[in-house]
Amino acid sequence: MSKIKTTLLLLCCCMLGGYVSAQKKNAGYQYHIRRVASPIKIDGLLDEADWLSADTTGKFFMVLPMDTSFAKLRTVVRMAYDNDNFYISAECYMPTPGYMVESLKRDFNFQKNDNFIFFMDPFDARTDGFSFGANAAGAQWDGTMYEGGKVDLSWDNKWYSAVKNYDNKWVFEAAIPFKSIRYKKGIKEWGINFSRNDLKTTEKSSWAPVPRQFPTASLAYTGTIIWDEAPPVATRNISIIPYALGGITKDFENKKDAVYHKEIGGDVKIGLTSSLNLDLTVNPDFSQVEVDQQVINLNRYELFFPEKRQFFLENGDLFANFGYADIRPFFSRRVGLNAPIRAGARLTGKIDKDWRIGVMDIQTGQSGSANLPGQNFGIVTLQRRVFARSNIGFMFVNKDGTGSAPMAGSTATANAYNRNVGAEFNLASSNNLLTGKLLGLKSFTPGVNSRDFVAAANLQYLSKYWTFAMQQQYVGKNYNAEVGYVPRVGYNKLNPLIQHNFFPKSGAILSHGVQASGIYFFDEGFKSTDNETVLSYLITFRNRSTLTVSGLDDYVKLLRPFDPTNTGKPMLATGFTNHWNTIDVQYASKPQNVFTYLFEAARGGYYNNGTKTTLIGQVGYRFQPYVNLVLNTSYNDLHLPAPYGHNQFWLIGPRADVTFTNTLYFTTFVQYNEQAKNMNINSRFQWRYKPASDLFIVYGDNSIPSPFTVKNRQLTIKWTYWWNI
Repeated sequence: MSKIKTTLLLLCCCMLGGYVSAQKKNAGYQYHIRRVASPIKIDGLLDEADWLSADTTGKFFMVLPMDTSFAKLRTVVRMAYDNDNFYISAECYMPTPGYMVESLKRDFNFQKNDNFIFFMDPFDARTDGFSFGANAAGAQWDGTMYEGGKVDLSWDNKWYSAVKNYDNKWVFEAAIPFKSIRYKKGIKEWGINFSRNDLKTTEKSSWAPVPRQFPTASLAYTGTIIWDEAPPVATRNISIIPYALGGITKDFENKKDAVYHKEIGGDVKIGLTSSLNLDLTVNPDFSQVEVDQQVINLNRYELFFPEKRQFFLENGDLFANFGYADIRPFFSRRVGLNAPIRAGARLTGKIDKDWRIGVMDIQTGQSGSANLPGQNFGIVTLQRRVFARSNIGFMFVNKDGTGSAPMAGSTATANAYNRNVGAEFNLASSNNLLTGKLLGLKSFTPGVNSRDFVAAANLQYLSKYWTFAMQQQYVGKNYNAEVGYVPRVGYNKLNPLIQHNFFPKSGAILSHGVQASGIYFFDEGFKSTDNETVLSYLITFRNRSTLTVSGLDDYVKLLRPFDPTNTGKPMLATGFTNHWNTIDVQYASKPQNVFTYLFEAARGGYYNNGTKTTLIGQVGYRFQPYVNLVLNTSYNDLHLPAPYGHNQFWLIGPRADVTFTNTLYFTTFVQYNEQAKNMNINSRFQWRYKPASDLFIVYGDNSIPSPFTVKNRQLTIKWTYWWNI
């Protein structure tokens, strides 16, 4: 294990010199932005004199299907500003009248919509920023950016936009209040890039060129806004976001009387500086958050469901992305999981171009039903940019009991604590070809003082033709992250990957290639416990449909008893070994059609010399731009020896999104889970009567499918208002 870590460290150090110190790739792409004489009306008309005199961008570059020429479609972008707003407009010319979109719902699927999106890096640090845009029907897109090119669409803020359609083009116009973004006073050069997606021509393009293997959101390839004077700084940036709700809940399963709810609370956002924000919350409520998408659970370890609660989202990458997807010292969904959050505070943002900070403290109340005391959660994280786009991060996580009730399922006292401290180095080359991470974590738990640390590393090289990657992890048997997500402990893991792509000059296939990867687990003595080797062939067609064929080889040695059906049947014993092979085929249709579909079929072995057949499908149809219908299904057929026998599990999830306008939505999501013997309905009406201010009506119930019996029902009406002072 030590040799592997040393090798990865040496690789990182050897490659650093050639990649981290280079200058910004697209520094020559510059836009000079000027102050307007009078405020611009956001109506999609672009008839103001300031728009007519503003600079325009040059030709866009094609990113897909190939990145070797200028874009065929013309896109013209203009920018301007005044004391309060940053203004942007885009004229998106089309070859024929008409557009393709899913619906008017905000934060749409990028690949299934004609859209214009821009990526803003106010510090020109090429690591984090903001993204805004719209589809051709006017649905808004906004999110925060992290890790140099990823967008968190859960973030929501106050801004204004309009889209107007013509026979030969559609026009996007927007005003972004300076109060809604974070930036440093006095910086006159910001990173920016613009992205255009057109489904009829299957063309994706950008202003500053981006290699096709990277998303157009890649901040390593931004151009530059040059301000004629330093952007104005708001003298007062405070937002108060109160809420009030009423609701009723009925527990039919336990034959309890209906319970009526009425609550008030809210959040406060205080801009301490133009780049540093303080969030406060009192008695928050998250009843309007969409339910998680269920899965058939045949896994031996805990499943992961992403955070959706608004309070945790701004600069959420500082907390949530520390570590790896399966080694997270902090996972915000642990906070308030079975107990109400009484109050919380978050200080997040940038101190300057190189330093980012995140400090969070949350107090929960006591939960009698879950037998939990009140708890306090404190998290501190600090990030320092080094070289061109890399950074060093530190994190401290503390959980303390603050009440008198015993811990559920434990003899621990109410004041028992759990703490984690860690550091990581995130490598990102100036051209994004090389990325990696070195991670170290240590937990502190009463009575534990050995084998309670994590050491992990990964390195990836990603070019147009080749991908090489290697990840290594060690997680000690006693490592404990009670406020994190670490589904497995006591192991070493190796995860290699190699892929090569081919690009035919003509024909139906745009690219194809072979990929070999593996996940190999060992115990702490480096004896093999389970592994999976995958050989795949990947094909991308010119119409953007995709086909993947894979062969998998699996070996598992159980480290604890396990029921392979996850339905409460007898367990296979610890030490039981299993080996099987699987063939898997996946196909996704072209996104241009109003009727889209994808399917996956897998057939192979399973535990205890059994067999497993898996069918997964998604069918979608859209009535542009008002209705988007999607049906998600999965079917698992297990044939096992006694006492398990033949098991069939269906998961069916129809969903209907009705968008009357881009501020009035209705969504109904039904999920039938045969494994869990549950049917869930969640219906949500949302009226955004002002930017970032909403009225929600949410109905939900859970039922036993056969014989049909209602378990519980709830109805909630919630009002929120975003007030800038």
